[in-house]
Amino acid sequence: MSDESGTTHRAAHLELDERVASRLRDHLPVVAERTVSAIIAEVPAYSGGALTGAMRAKIENAVRIALGTFLQLIEGAQAIDPSTPLAPALEAAYALGSGEARSGRSMDALLAAYRVGARVAWREVSTTTVRSGLSAGTVAEFAELMFAYIDELSAASVAGHADELASAGRVRRRELERLTQQLLAGEPEETLRRSAERADWPLPQTLTVVLLPRRNLRAVLALVSPHTLESGEDLPGMDPAEELAVLLVPDMHGGRRRQLTRLLAGHRAVLGPARPWHRVGTSYERATRALALGLGEPDAGPVDTEHHLAELLLSLDPEGLADLRTQALRPLASLPPATAHRLAETLRSWLLHQGRRDDVAAELFVHPQTVRYRMGKLRELYGDRLHDPATVLDLTLALALPPTPPA
Repeated sequence: MSDESGTTHRAAHLELDERVASRLRDHLPVVAERTVSAIIAEVPAYSGGALTGAMRAKIENAVRIALGTFLQLIEGAQAIDPSTPLAPALEAAYALGSGEARSGRSMDALLAAYRVGARVAWREVSTTTVRSGLSAGTVAEFAELMFAYIDELSAASVAGHADELASAGRVRRRELERLTQQLLAGEPEETLRRSAERADWPLPQTLTVVLLPRRNLRAVLALVSPHTLESGEDLPGMDPAEELAVLLVPDMHGGRRRQLTRLLAGHRAVLGPARPWHRVGTSYERATRALALGLGEPDAGPVDTEHHLAELLLSLDPEGLADLRTQALRPLASLPPATAHRLAETLRSWLLHQGRRDDVAAELFVHPQTVRYRMGKLRELYGDRLHDPATVLDLTLALALPPTPPA
C-alpha cells in the first residue's frame, strides 16, 4: 500500500529529538494496552467478551504498529523508504476493516474504536511530550498530525471493509447462480444441500418456478421473498429471443399460491407447480412446456399451469394424440371436412355436457333441434359404440382439445 498522504508531508516538518522519541517508544506497550481496555469499556460491540484472546492480541498489535509507524514518521528515520512509511499501519488497518466485514459487523463499531483509541492514545502521548518539555506550538502540531494519521487509518479500514463485502457479495452471487443451475438440472439432493450451504441459502419446503419477461424482473423481485433465486444466464430449453427470466420462489404452496398469482397480476408470467425444493426441475419443465404451448391469453396476466393440466398432459405425446384422434373419429372420415368438423364439435360438447342438449346448444350457438339432428347422425355413424365406456374414453381424450376447423 502506498500513501502519498498529507500525514507523511506534515511529519517531515515536525522534529522530535531522540530523548522524547525514546520515551514514547518505551511507553508504546502501555499505551496499546490502555487503548484496547478503553475500547472494550466504551464500545458496546467489543464488550462482554467479544474482544478477548487472539482478537484482543490482534487489536493490541495493530495499535502498536500504528503508534510505532507514527513515531517513525515524526522521527524522520532515514532508514525507512520514504515512499511507503505508512504501509505497515495502513495494511493492518485495512485488515481490521476486512475482518469486521467477515465477522458480519458494520464499520460503526470499528470507527467508534478509532475515536476512543485516538482520545486515549493522545492523552498518553501528550502527557509524555509535555513532561519532556516540548513547546506548546510543537505539541499542537503533534496533535494535528496524530489525528490526521488516525483519519488515514480509519479510511484504510473503511476500504478494507468495503472490499471484503464486495468480494463476499460476488462470491455469494456466483454460488447462488451455481445452485440455481443445479436445481433446474435436477442434481442429487446431497449435491444441492452442499451448494445451498456454500451459498448461505436457507432451505425452503417448496420452490415454484415463474417464467416472465426480463424487463419485469426487478419489479417482481421486489414483491417476492428475498430468498428467491433467479437465473443468471439463458437456460437449456429457453428461447434467447424471448428474453425471459426464471425465478425460483420459495414456499408458495397451498393457499399461498393464490397470493403469488395476485402478486403477479398485471405481469405476463407462467407459474409452474410448487414442488419439494430439491425437485424444482419438474416445475421448470412444466412451465416451459406451458410456455411453448402458448397457454393462456397474452394480456390476461399470469398463466397458472395448475389450471391447464389436461392440455399439458395431452401435449406429452402429440403424435399419440393425433393417432388417437384419427382412430376415434374414423366414422367421420368419409364425410366432407366441414360436416365432419361440425359433428366432431357437437360430439365434444355432448360428451363434456353429459348429453344435456340445451347446454350443448348454448355452447355452440345453435338451436336444440340442430343438436338433436347432429346427434342422430352421430348415432347412425357410431351405433351402439357411443354407449361403450372404452369408446367414450377414447372420444373424450381425442376431443379434449377443440377440433381444428378445416382449411
